[in-house]
Amino acid sequence: MDAVDAVDAVALDEAVAFTSDLIRIDTSNRGGGDCRERPAAEYVAERLAAAGLEPLLLERTPGRTNVVARIEGADPCADALLVHGHLDVVPADAADWSVDPFSGEVRDGVVWGRGAVDMKNMDAMVLAVVRAWARAGVRPRRDIVIAYTADEEDSAVDGSGFLADHHPALFEGCTEGLSESGAFTVHTGPGRALYPIAAGERGTAWLKLTARGTTGHGSKPNRANAVTRLAAAVARIGEYQWPVRLTDTVTACITELAALQGLSVDPRRPGFDLDSVLGKLGPAAALVEATVRNSANPTMLSAGYKLNVIPGQATAFVDGRMLPGGEAEFTATLDELTGPDVSWEFHHREVALEAPVDGRTYAVLRECVERFDPDGHVVPFCMAGGTDAKQFSRLGITGYGYSPLKLPPGFDYWSLFHGVDERVPVAALHFGVRVLDRALRTL
Repeated sequence: MDAVDAVDAVALDEAVAFTSDLIRIDTSNRGGGDCRERPAAEYVAERLAAAGLEPLLLERTPGRTNVVARIEGADPCADALLVHGHLDVVPADAADWSVDPFSGEVRDGVVWGRGAVDMKNMDAMVLAVVRAWARAGVRPRRDIVIAYTADEEDSAVDGSGFLADHHPALFEGCTEGLSESGAFTVHTGPGRALYPIAAGERGTAWLKLTARGTTGHGSKPNRANAVTRLAAAVARIGEYQWPVRLTDTVTACITELAALQGLSVDPRRPGFDLDSVLGKLGPAAALVEATVRNSANPTMLSAGYKLNVIPGQATAFVDGRMLPGGEAEFTATLDELTGPDVSWEFHHREVALEAPVDGRTYAVLRECVERFDPDGHVVPFCMAGGTDAKQFSRLGITGYGYSPLKLPPGFDYWSLFHGVDERVPVAALHFGVRVLDRALRTL
C-alpha cells in the first residue's frame, strides 16, 4: 500500500471533529495542580480502544490522567518510535475572545478555541491517523508508542515526568519521538513558505531569587534594605545582554535560511556578523533570534506586608532559558548578576536538547512535508521554550517537533500559542493528517 492511501475521508473528518471535541473539554492548567485532564484522557482512550489498541490510563495525582498505548510493528527488531501530545492547555479569559474559548466552534473553515494550536490539534490528528490505520489494516514497520500527557503547561510532574520516572517500561525500545511545535507553515514573503522542524530546545531554568536585609521602620534610613537589594539584582538581570552562542541546530538554520536568500554564509567563521545576516533574512530571522543566546527575564516580585515597614526579605522569579551546552555560562553569569546580597536557586530546571539534522529521521520528516507541499522549504530550528521531549529524553529518546500544518499567508501561527482567538484551519488539519500518516509509516 502506498504511504498516502491509509488516509480516507473519515480520517479527515475525524481530525476536525476530535480537535473540536477536545477543545470543548476544558483542561485549563492554572498551575500548582489546578487542572483535571481525566475527561480528555478518557475521550482519547475510548477512541484508541475502538481502534483495537489497549490504552492505559495512568495517574500520579487523581484526575491528572495520562494515556499510553502501543501499536505493534511488523519488525520486532526495529527501534520503537514515540508520538506524544499533551492534553492540558493554558487558561483563557472569555472576555478577551471573539468566541467562547471552549466552544470548539467550526466556522468559515476554521476550528476555534483554546488548544486549537497548543496542542489538541496534534492530539486529534494522531488519533485520526491511528484509527485510519485500523480501518485499512495498516501495520507500521516499527512499534509506535502513543502517549497523551497531563501537566505539560506547568511542571510536567504529573505528566511526562511521572511517566518517564515511574513507567519507563512502557517506552521500552523507543529511541526517537515526535511531538509539538514544528513543520507548520511560516510565510516569509510572497511565494516563500517555510516549514521549520524543531531539532532542539533551550533548557528551562526558572529561578527564585531571595534578598535578605534588616527589618525596620519605613521612615528611617536602612542600608540593608532587602527590596533595594532585590530590585538592583533584578534590574541587572533584565538589562544584561547575553553573548551570542550558536548551536549546531541554529547554525544549520541560519545557513539554510541565508541560502534561500541567495547568500552563502559560514556562521562558524571567526568574525561572523550575525546581526548583519539576520537583517537580511527578513521575517525568517524570527526562527533564530530567540535561540542565539541564553536568556533570563524577570517575571514576578514579592516583598513586604505593610507600606511603612521595611521587610527583611524580598523574592523574585526569573524565567531563564539555556542553550544546549550553555548551562555553565548561565549559572556563572547569574552568580555575578545577583551579587553578594541576593541568593538564587532553580525553581524548576530541565535540560536543553538537540537532535541530529543530518540523518535519516530528519530527512524523512522533511521529505514527507515537501511531498504534500512541493513549493515549501523545510529548515531545522531550535525552540526558544520546551516541551515534554525534555522529560522523555531521560529515557534516551531523541525528540523532534513535528506537528505538520499547511497554513495560508497572513495566518500568524506564532501569536496564537497561548494567545487570544486561538484557531486552526480545517485544511491545515487535513494536511497534517496526510503528512503524519506518511511520516510515521516511512520512519
